[in-house]
Amino acid sequence: MEKQTLRLEHNYKAPKNSEEPSPAIIMLHGFGSDENDLFSFASELPENYHIISLKAPIPMQPYGNAWYNIYFDNNDGKFSDTEQAIASRELISECIDEIVEKYRVKEGGITLLGFSQGTILSFAVALNYPEKVQNVIGLSGYINEDLLKEGFEKNDFSKLNVYSSHGSVDQVIPVAWARKTEPFLKNLSISCTYSEFPVGHGVAPQNFYEFKQWLLDHA
Repeated sequence: MEKQTLRLEHNYKAPKNSEEPSPAIIMLHGFGSDENDLFSFASELPENYHIISLKAPIPMQPYGNAWYNIYFDNNDGKFSDTEQAIASRELISECIDEIVEKYRVKEGGITLLGFSQGTILSFAVALNYPEKVQNVIGLSGYINEDLLKEGFEKNDFSKLNVYSSHGSVDQVIPVAWARKTEPFLKNLSISCTYSEFPVGHGVAPQNFYEFKQWLLDHA
């Protein structure tokens, strides 16, 4: 299948057999990165997936993009632009609909694969719109409750599965924040696998192989 036009710029890798509807992995990169970052995993992931790596909408200087701005203030410390994050949450949700329509995605076959800021938004999309997402692979991120709609807990999460991992010495997002993910999700009866690796804000090789196997188990 040929690359299609979406509302967000993206990289695309077609499944091995593009004649039949196939599941899709949608990649959401971190703050200051771009669509090429996670796409470097594409050749190592299962061949039966559409792989779509989205580019965040906010350009940064001198390079890179963001899903929402993070500000550094002497009085308030580091804080995120919640309005921008909610706008990106909705943009990603709409982009999922486009991807399903234009790339002939197998019904119920969407996996969100995020890193850092991309993970925060993957969780936000999946918890607000679980009917659109089958799996979330959340690397080096956490659940930001400010991005969850009122009454979200009444959604049907019966088909949602989550893999979450974090570096035990992450200097950007404290591991303590990530450790709240599994109990938060299990309180909603959402299946969650959580792992830690002895790295900083990044993905260890063992981490990659573990989430790849998890994906095969939850296809």
